[in-house]
Amino acid sequence: MLNTNDPAFNAYTQTRRAHWDAVARKRDSWRGWGGAYHRRIRDVYRHLVAPGQRVLEVCCGMGDLLAALEPQRGVGVDFSPEMIRRGRERHPEIEFVQADAHHLAAIEGPFDVIIFSDAVNDLWDVQTALEQARRLSHPQTRLILNLYSHLWQAVLSLAQALNLAAPMLEQNWLTLEDLSNLLSLAGFEVIRSWQEVLLPLPIPFLSAFFNRFLIRFWPFYHLALSNFVVARPQAEAVEEEPSVSIVIPARNEAGNIRSIFERVPRMGRRTELVFVEGHSRDDTYAVIEREIAAHPDIPSLLLRQTGIGKADAMRLGFAHASGDILMILDADLTVPPEDLPRFYRALCSRKGEFVNGVRLVYPMERQAMRPFNFLGNKFFSLAFSWLLGQPIKDTLCGTKVLWRRDYNLIVANRSYFGDFDPFGDFDLLFGAARLNLKIIDLPIRYRERAYGTTNISRWKHGWLLLKMVLFAARRIKFI
Repeated sequence: MLNTNDPAFNAYTQTRRAHWDAVARKRDSWRGWGGAYHRRIRDVYRHLVAPGQRVLEVCCGMGDLLAALEPQRGVGVDFSPEMIRRGRERHPEIEFVQADAHHLAAIEGPFDVIIFSDAVNDLWDVQTALEQARRLSHPQTRLILNLYSHLWQAVLSLAQALNLAAPMLEQNWLTLEDLSNLLSLAGFEVIRSWQEVLLPLPIPFLSAFFNRFLIRFWPFYHLALSNFVVARPQAEAVEEEPSVSIVIPARNEAGNIRSIFERVPRMGRRTELVFVEGHSRDDTYAVIEREIAAHPDIPSLLLRQTGIGKADAMRLGFAHASGDILMILDADLTVPPEDLPRFYRALCSRKGEFVNGVRLVYPMERQAMRPFNFLGNKFFSLAFSWLLGQPIKDTLCGTKVLWRRDYNLIVANRSYFGDFDPFGDFDLLFGAARLNLKIIDLPIRYRERAYGTTNISRWKHGWLLLKMVLFAARRIKFI
């Protein structure tokens, strides 16, 4: 615990408060060359933080970044009275609180997003400040930090000496490893980290090329000015037993329906089966009706799809599902229903917030996946892991599991991507990545189809997947 009576800490605080008061007054008539850098940082945060949330920014300065995020409730904390006074004048819609980052007892939470932007390198005790943020978090809170790279220390010092950048006092210059360790000690878990800003100058075309494209590749990202980290509170298991809805798209799967009713385990306080029948050429719809009647003890719902494609079927099923947890199970039963409790436990333990089935770890049954499909899945797993910033080993496994509340947020933000995905898998994956959900892979043993033939076209759908990579690059990676 921080010793607030430590004379060294008090001297440190007083010196920095006076310093940032002077910087605030300086900015009344001086701008420097940092505008392009701050605009880029603002754009990155606007990509990470959806409007309409409860957002706290610690060490907020005049609140320009916080205001740009359009929060439903925005609270800016800074210990500089000059910064706070100017912030209130510039952004009356933001709540400004004069307080030290190490003492946030006066702040009422919780918050959906907590931000430390270019702040942790200037703190006396980073762990204590992060512990204060942990107290103001709920289980779904996202903590987002960015900090200067040590590599730029000499460049920034020169810019300050030439009066081109705001002056700074001695900094901590934390590495990503240092910060990850401090986050863990404070009760947070890192979801992902990456680099931003290769060229912090307003040079037309060149700045965009360097900062949106070139920085995404080795070795250029090692030269970045700013390191970003997204973290969440460390996992705590869910105490209550949530209900489950299993959405089962079914097209030409009449021979598998009875097995679904016989094999799907009961989970949570209630397990519901939601069948979405999609223009079958066999009697799938009639078979589902008969099996529902034959199993009155199993809560079941049958929907007839009016649109086309698996994505449309999944959305229809989710819209009518009643469970706290939403699962997808392909009716071909190549993913064994008996594995679903493992997905349930992974979600309820909060080891992950989006559980993605993986078919590419264990050996498969002989006809479960054709060689070209296997190689294609390997390629796309690497591509999408790079694009999303989290390891995704198998993008097209039919079984994916998430909380209903998170699915509703994905739906609310769907306009960012649009209706682009005929499979449904990428709509969920991209949405989860943009919400900074913790995505976790869960390996399963992929089985041979016992009835019918696959609805996947190797070359047609492979081309669609390649277009997905380009789409994701434009909307997620090269922002």
